[in-house]
Amino acid sequence: MRWRRRGASTGCWRKAGEAAPNGLWGRNCFGWRKRPRRMAGRLRRCCGRRRSVAKRRCAKRRRLDNAVSGLNLTTEFMSDPRYDKLAKLLVEYSCALKKGESVFIDVADIPDRMTIALVRAARKVGANPIVETRQSRVVRELVKGTTDSHAKLTRDVELHRMKKVQAYIAIRGAENTSELSDVPPKVMQAYSKTMRPVLNYRVNKTRWVVLRWPTPSMAQAANMSTEAFEDFYFDVCTFDYRRMAKAMKPLAKRMTKAKEVRLVGPGTDLTFSIAGMPAIPCAGDRNIPDGEVFSCPAKKSCNGTIQFNTPTLYAGTKFENVKLTLKDGKVIEATSNNTKRLNEILDTDAGARYIGEFSLGVNPFVMNPMCDILFDEKIGGSLHFTPGQAYEECDNGNRSAVHWDMVLIQRKEWGGGEVWFDGDLIRKDGMFLPKDLQPLNPKNLKKA
Repeated sequence: MRWRRRGASTGCWRKAGEAAPNGLWGRNCFGWRKRPRRMAGRLRRCCGRRRSVAKRRCAKRRRLDNAVSGLNLTTEFMSDPRYDKLAKLLVEYSCALKKGESVFIDVADIPDRMTIALVRAARKVGANPIVETRQSRVVRELVKGTTDSHAKLTRDVELHRMKKVQAYIAIRGAENTSELSDVPPKVMQAYSKTMRPVLNYRVNKTRWVVLRWPTPSMAQAANMSTEAFEDFYFDVCTFDYRRMAKAMKPLAKRMTKAKEVRLVGPGTDLTFSIAGMPAIPCAGDRNIPDGEVFSCPAKKSCNGTIQFNTPTLYAGTKFENVKLTLKDGKVIEATSNNTKRLNEILDTDAGARYIGEFSLGVNPFVMNPMCDILFDEKIGGSLHFTPGQAYEECDNGNRSAVHWDMVLIQRKEWGGGEVWFDGDLIRKDGMFLPKDLQPLNPKNLKKA
């Protein structure tokens, strides 16, 4: 039987009359050889009437190659001036980076172009950027199969890196907000406890800002088209927060002087003390979007019931109609559409059933919930009440692996409600009543 060599590059032989293995093989005077793969989009040299055919074939091949690789070259690498504007805000205003300082840029599932914009903005002011790029599905795999030794190693590495920087910027995108929903609760609780020192150091020892990245799933949650949500996102995230900060000062002053707070509304009648606690205005220097003034109840002062009217997402699980009853500061009864899982989280540790934060939301552009706490806790006319860890800058001594912001909207169309400071009605149906606080009402704040 006769044999023919396929080509020097392969060193293989084929039987005479055997067809070429596939379209990558061509024939020359030495027999069959492998053709070099063409780069996507590169046109073959041709002439005459064959040229238009070649163009169409190459264009089709380019589209197929891009589809296989998962890249949309038109959108992935296109320069968007909004990216640069947001990066400048985060670096120069939110973190106030200075020459010689270091910043940890922690991103997950966002376009490379935005990460590059952050790196360039940091370098422009003379800062040193360190970048970590994560993927939510990989994070899920790591957490789901974690062990005690793995969690401790991760904590030690992350904490060492965090101690090397003065600022922290995190942008998190997620195609699936429930990516962690199938991580066993006990595993998630143990991992959160182990990693808590990293979070504590970041919150208390660095200048930090955290934000989401707009995705189709977020647009769907907001009942908006993807394009409309992107426009909304960049409008609200690049708002002039310096103006908001000025309007917040009277509220922070009143809250600092107040001793007793009473919250009233449908299913809600709750009292607690904030005597001696500072009030912290947040206007773009911690979260983006921002817009809240927070304090903290004395640990054992909360008594009564609070009924939340917005959905809340925690560790990948969505909860609705959460209702908490508190006595001497402790949550003694908790119900929701998933009461069992709710109480499992509140039993994470002793501090999870005590309150670590009370805050009033004032952002005039964020008016409806979308099950994303970085947006929902800023809703104009809302408040949030937080089982779990207290911040060191406004500290009642409560310590927990949990910090769970739960949101109650008090605007009239959401059932209304009242906020009282020391017997004075401060806000009714989401609208501030005292003259010095009226600039914080949505219509006025938009005009500011």
